[in-house]
Order: sequence, then C-alpha cells, then structure tokens
Amino acid sequence: MTPFETPLWRQPQALALLMAASLTVMANATISPALAGLEQEFAEVPDAGFMVRLLVTAPSLGVMLTAPLAGWLTDRNGRRRVLLAGIWLFLLCGTAGFYLPDLQLMLASRFGLGISVGLIMTAQTALIGDYFTGACRQALTGLQISARNFGGLLFIGTAGLAATQSPRLPFLIYGLAFLCLYAVWRHAPEPCRSTGGAGQAEAPGHPAWLPLVLAVSALQMLTNGLFFMMPTQLPFFFAAQGLNSALMTGAGLGLLSLCGGVAALFYGRLKSKLSHAAIFALGYCALAAGLAVLAQQGSAALSLAGAMGVGIGYATVSPGFVAIALALAPSERRGTAGAILTASVFCGQFLSPFFTTPAIVRWGYGGTFSGAAAVLGLMAAAALIAALYPARHRASA
Repeated sequence: MTPFETPLWRQPQALALLMAASLTVMANATISPALAGLEQEFAEVPDAGFMVRLLVTAPSLGVMLTAPLAGWLTDRNGRRRVLLAGIWLFLLCGTAGFYLPDLQLMLASRFGLGISVGLIMTAQTALIGDYFTGACRQALTGLQISARNFGGLLFIGTAGLAATQSPRLPFLIYGLAFLCLYAVWRHAPEPCRSTGGAGQAEAPGHPAWLPLVLAVSALQMLTNGLFFMMPTQLPFFFAAQGLNSALMTGAGLGLLSLCGGVAALFYGRLKSKLSHAAIFALGYCALAAGLAVLAQQGSAALSLAGAMGVGIGYATVSPGFVAIALALAPSERRGTAGAILTASVFCGQFLSPFFTTPAIVRWGYGGTFSGAAAVLGLMAAAALIAALYPARHRASA
C-alpha cells in the first residue's frame, strides 16, 4: 500500500502536521479564562486591565508583522527547520507567562508567541503541499480545521479548570507543544527540493499565482473578520439579552467548535463530489443562516443553534482557502503562499472588533448580525453562480 492509499490517520507525517495545526488555536484564547485572575494579580500596575487584555491579542500582532519573514525563511531555509524552530519558540514563549515576574515581560513573550505561530502555520501549510496531493491534500486541509476546533475545546476547557487554581497555571498548557516537537522531529523530513515534495513531481503553479493567492487571502480575511464576531461579541450579546454571559458564551463557543470540528471531518468526502465554488456556496449559506438566527435575539436555544450554524459554515469554507492557494503556488513558493494565508487569518481576527463594535453601537446586535448575514448571503450567491456557470458551460460544450 502506497502512502497515498494509507488512511491519513495512519500516516505519521499527516499526524505530525495535524498536531502542529492544533497548536495554532492555543495562541490567543487559551489564557482567556485566566484574565480576571491576572488583572487582580497585577492590580497595582498602571493600566493593568488594558495590558492584561492585550495578552490575548498580542500574538495576532506578532503573526501579522512577521508572516512575510516566515514565508521567506520557509522557502529559503527549508520547511522542517522553520517548523521545528517555531515549535521551540512556541514552547519557550508560551510557558513563559508561568514564571515571568512582571506584566511587560509577559506581553513581550506573547508577541514572541505570535512570531512562533507565524513560523508554524507557514511551514505547516507548505509541508501539506509538499507531502500530499490530490484527494489526500484536500482531506488533510479539512482535518487540520478539525484539529484546531477539537484542540480549542481541549485546551480552553483545560485552561478553565487550571485557572480556578491559579491564573498562572494555564500557561503550562503550552508545554504540550513538546509532544508536537517530537512528532515533527521524528516524522516530518525535509522534502526533496528537486521533486517538489515526497516523491512528487515539481509543481510549476499558475502563471499569475501571486495575485490569485492575494485574492484568495483577501476573501479569507473578510471571512475571518465576520466569523470572529463570535468570540469577541458573543459574551456581550448574551449579556444584553439578560442571559448568563459566562455560561452561554462557553456553551455557544463550545458547540461552535464541536460542530465545526465534525463538519470539517467530511470536507475531503465533500470535495470529491463538489467543486470549490459549490462548497463555498454551501459554507457561506450556513454562515449566513447562523448569523441570521442570532439576529433574531430569540431564546437561548435559538441563539445556540445560530452559533452551531456559524461553526459548520466556517469549517466548510476554511479548508478551501488552503487547498486553492497550494494548487496555485509553485512548489518552491509554497512558503510565501502559506505566509500570505497566515497573515490574512490573523489580520481578519485583529481588525474584526474595530469594525463590528462601532456597527453594534449604531445598529445593535440584531442589525449588525443581519448585515453580516446579508453580506455572507451575497457571497454564497456569487459562489453558487461561479459553481453553476462552468457546469452549464461544460454541458453546452
């Protein structure tokens, strides 16, 4: 049985890359349950409340600023070296919050954590393109979204329990990256540059690959910006409805991650039957439906159902961005393509509150969610037209 006939869950290379993918979800939200405790610990520090909240967003800024360098390093010095260096830095900076004495140093370590995530995501994306092709690559792009969703459930849930004992304990969860470090060191060799991958022919890519990858990344940035209303606005949305904000936010984000993780498991099977455009149409339709349900501001159960729809939709469209970019980019420039994708993800996350919060102030949660649903509905319609046009063109030919 060849490597590409072996189920992905039995391939050590695939498992190592999925472990690396699960690390990226730890960067921002893992310490969220500890924020209140950290604010109390550093209560005497000027602007402690603001600085403690920056601990969550600092990694995103680190990724945005260093992703281009990560792409250059990945293409120039090799994927394996960059990935291993990123995991080492992740270990050091992630666990540093457990023992660093002051808030300023903790902020610096969180920025370093963002640099490590940029290295990891960029090199990991390039290695998916190097190691796998065709249906295996499509399936793995879906599985990495599942890994991030299920990883988020595990890591954030564990952090919540740890934070009840000490606000410093959640930082030790980043030490789990040591298992990933061993898996990558053991099972992720450097692809042969002469073949463009593990026994694959070198891929020339699309002649206009760079502007096309930039366009795909812009779409991904918009998608992530709209999706990131969930973790940034849901707590305040539930509070405005008079519901238990902490309980409902935990339940909503938990169901969102669970449904998204399950939906992404079927991406490979879905891709074998439908085009990218058709899958985008389905995913954006689910995203629009979920936000439209949330806009009704109905019962708690209805709101949770809306969050589930958002999770399913996001997990359905997300793998396509990686798969399309890897197909467009030449094999020797996959690091650059991965860096552009990585920067777009975190840029969308970082900018989301700057656009959605003023909209909520002006139009309220119902109006903002309805507007976002309308935008996503238009995106679903555009994707459907793109999916149907080639089919009719082929039929007429």
